[in-house]
Amino acid sequence: MANQEDNLFKNVISHAKEYGFIFPSSEIYDGLSAVYDYGQNGSELKNNIKEYWWKFMTLLHDNIVGIDAAIFMHPTIWKASGHVDAFNDPMLDNKDSKKRYRADQLVEGVIEKLEEKIEKEVEKAGKRFENFDRATFMATNPRVLEYQKKIKETKDRLKQTLADGDMVGLKQLIIDLEISDPISGTKNWTDVRQFNLMFSTEMGSIADDANKIYLRPETAQGIFVNFLNVQKTGRMKIPFGIAQIGKAFRNEIVARQFIFRMREFEQMEMQFFVKPGEEMKWYEFWKEKRMRWHQTLGMGAENYRFHDHLNLAHYANAACDIQFNFPMGFRELEGIHSRTDFDLKSHEKFSGKKLQYFDSEVNQNYIPYVVETSVGLDRMFLSILASSYTEEKLEDGSERIVLKIPAALAPNKVAILPLMKKDGLPEKAQEIMDLLKFDFRCFYEEKDAIGKRYRRQDAIGTPYCITIDHQTLQDNTVTIRDRDTMKQERVAISSVNSIIQDSVSMAELLKKI
Repeated sequence: MANQEDNLFKNVISHAKEYGFIFPSSEIYDGLSAVYDYGQNGSELKNNIKEYWWKFMTLLHDNIVGIDAAIFMHPTIWKASGHVDAFNDPMLDNKDSKKRYRADQLVEGVIEKLEEKIEKEVEKAGKRFENFDRATFMATNPRVLEYQKKIKETKDRLKQTLADGDMVGLKQLIIDLEISDPISGTKNWTDVRQFNLMFSTEMGSIADDANKIYLRPETAQGIFVNFLNVQKTGRMKIPFGIAQIGKAFRNEIVARQFIFRMREFEQMEMQFFVKPGEEMKWYEFWKEKRMRWHQTLGMGAENYRFHDHLNLAHYANAACDIQFNFPMGFRELEGIHSRTDFDLKSHEKFSGKKLQYFDSEVNQNYIPYVVETSVGLDRMFLSILASSYTEEKLEDGSERIVLKIPAALAPNKVAILPLMKKDGLPEKAQEIMDLLKFDFRCFYEEKDAIGKRYRRQDAIGTPYCITIDHQTLQDNTVTIRDRDTMKQERVAISSVNSIIQDSVSMAELLKKI
């Protein structure tokens, strides 16, 4: 199973490059580790994901507005936020492979494997017994109980060592679990050390500590420092949210997972400001809302799950992830956090400026609490690309690769394909292109046999292909082909726009949420 997943992931990565979705950055100079460029189709898909998120936030909620804060920010902001002192990951190296890993992720990998073993035991028992009761089996089976005990002990030790900042204890946990390096296969580990993940640079003409600034490691702080600006100019009333899409930068230790973890990435974040004491109500509200947003794309409810954090960040009193079933297993796709009043209170302290909201309903000032939703745009892209990638064997024995991307997000919505490059067919095709291009992103192609062109459009996820033939010149009808079913239908040119619109409309997708 692991080999199948590895092969799928390799095929997705290869496909992404071959069809203009993602390229290794600086490839002609042998690339740059953990940095990627989005190609012509990738940038279109990425922009469509942004639009889906942005419209959900700012159009479907009349109490959420958007901003675009600068990447460069005053360095004291990162002191106030805790990033200078606390934005660290516990790292260790394997002395034989020379590779570096996050210690907590190595331990979490062991926990995941134990959970997989439990599921296999449950699956085997379910096949053996007709009247199988999962709860009873989980509570009585000796092997499952042993696995559960080890999981609990491991989680408790991991949580305690992280909370105490006990790097010696964390290494001892790795030794006790007999964790080997996946590359060298040895247990020859260095000590665990904390590494700050922020990139630093200098602003101005002199490179010294006085001019040291950071590339932002998250976009949230740009929202917090603009809280009062937005609230006052927008006459916003609690509860309200501020949304932002932007680049962030982290000096990550990358575990060869393509665009899942990069040093330069994009976040789609919304900070929702609420009355103190109401944060848990809104935390649950946004958990449900965000899960519905993801599942509306139709990639299978079974591919999503909530995962509560073992170790809460310094600013949070509740936190969970929406995990997606990537080719390498369930991993974090979006984080939902109750950040309390930590950020605004800390910025008020460090800046000396009041960051309070006057609530006319209770006639008092207070610092709002915050509920955050933060989804990685690049991870969202990978979830769609990987789940859409399909290898199909057709009835005639041939095969095709198709990206079954949700139609509203597809890079191109329709391909215009004249059957031949003569007899006036290209001219007629161009007329149809001119009719549709103001409503949909269209792709025009006249090279190669029509079957080959269909396969290319399948491979980039184009929902519809329109073929112009000699009959088109006689009765103004065309053949429209559906990507997923490959069904072809003869329709009037005048009805093409409405047929496509019904399927690829972003508005129709949003209405389903």
